[in-house]
Amino acid sequence: MSRLQARFAQLKAENRAALVTYVMGFDPDRATSQAILDGLPGAGADIVEFGMCFTDPMADGPAIQYAAQRALAAGGTLKGTLAMVAQFRQADPATPVVLMGYYNPIHAWGARAFCADAAAAGIDGLIIVDLPPEEADELVPHCRANGIDFIFLTTPTSDDARLPAIVGNASGFVYYVSIAGITGTASATATAIDEAVARIRRHTPLPVCVGFGIKTPDQAAEVARLADGVVVGSAIVAAAENAREHGRDPVAAALDLVRTLAAGVRGARV
Repeated sequence: MSRLQARFAQLKAENRAALVTYVMGFDPDRATSQAILDGLPGAGADIVEFGMCFTDPMADGPAIQYAAQRALAAGGTLKGTLAMVAQFRQADPATPVVLMGYYNPIHAWGARAFCADAAAAGIDGLIIVDLPPEEADELVPHCRANGIDFIFLTTPTSDDARLPAIVGNASGFVYYVSIAGITGTASATATAIDEAVARIRRHTPLPVCVGFGIKTPDQAAEVARLADGVVVGSAIVAAAENAREHGRDPVAAALDLVRTLAAGVRGARV
C-alpha cells in the first residue's frame, strides 16, 4: 500500500477529509522553506504538495507566481527540491509528499531518470499542471514503475464525456480545480463543488480533493464535508510572505494558519 493509499484509508476510518497543504520549495530561501515543510505534519497537514519552482507558472495566481520568483532568486532547482524532500523523509516516513509543478524541468531531467530519483527522495505523487492525459504517456509509465502516483486535474469544464480520459490513468487521488481560473483567486460555491464531486465519483473510486480559492478554516470545513480532501496553497504562501515582509517569522505564520485550517477540516463532520 502506498503512503497516499494508507493515508486516505486512515482518514476514511476516522470519517474526515484530508488537509492537503501546498508550499513552494526554496521560498523565500531554502532554510525557511525546509522549516515550513518539516513543520507541516505537526501543524495538521495530512498530505503535502511541494512546489517545484518554474519560470512560467501559467496556472498560478500572483501569490504562487511571486513565490516561484523568490525561489528561483534564492537558487531553487529541481535537484535541490528533491534533496529537501529527502531531508524531510529522515524525520517523517509516513506523510505523503506530492510534487506539483510543470513538465519542462522534468523533461530536461529525463522522465525515466527523474522518476527513479524522485522515488529515491521519498516522493509519492506528481501533479504536472501542463501535462494533459493525451501527453502523459511519456511520464506515467515511469511513475508507475517507481511507485509514484500520477494525479490528474479536473475542472468545472470536465464533463462526463471528458472525465474517463482524465481519470483513466490517474492514481493516488483526483484533484478537482474548483474554479475556471488561476490559483488563489475566486472561490466556488458549495453547491457547485458538491455537484462536481458527485460527477467525478461516478467515473472513479479514487479520493477527490478540491482546491483553488480555499483560504479560511470555514471554507475548508465546508469543502471537507463534501470531498475527500481540501487543498490550500496560496493562502499559506501569502501568510508566510506577509509575515516576512513585516519582520515576523514566516515559518510560524504559515504553520499557525495550517493549524487553524486543520481544526476546520477535522471538525467539519462532527
